[in-house]
Amino acid sequence: MDDYFDNLDSTEINLKYFTEHHGNIYDAYEKYGQLVHKDGGPLDEKTCWLIKVALSTECQYPRALRTHILKALKCGCTQEEIEHAILLVAPSAGFPRTMAGILIMRSVLGEAEDSSVH
Repeated sequence: MDDYFDNLDSTEINLKYFTEHHGNIYDAYEKYGQLVHKDGGPLDEKTCWLIKVALSTECQYPRALRTHILKALKCGCTQEEIEHAILLVAPSAGFPRTMAGILIMRSVLGEAEDSSVH
C-alpha cells in the first residue's frame, strides 16, 4: 500500500507523457467521461462520484479510488457518504476490498485535512 503513495509522481509523469504524445486520444477520452457523467442520465453529481468510489474500490484501482474520493469531496460528499459507498462493496466483492478502500480513504482524508480540501 505504501508503494502506491510513493509512486504518485510516476502517475503524473506518465500522464504528462501520454498527453504530450497522444493528446487527441486523451482529449477524446476526457470528453467522453464528461458526457457520460453529465449527460448520461438523471443521477446527480454526488451520486455519480459515490458510484465511482464504490466501483474503483471493487475493481481495486487505488489510484482511481484516490481521485474519485477527492472529486467526491470537492462536489460536496461527506466522509460518511464516501465511507458508506465503500462499505457497500463488502457484500458483493468482499471484505478485503472494502478494507483496502477504507485504508485509502483514511489516507486521502488525512491529506485532505492538511490542505483544507474537505
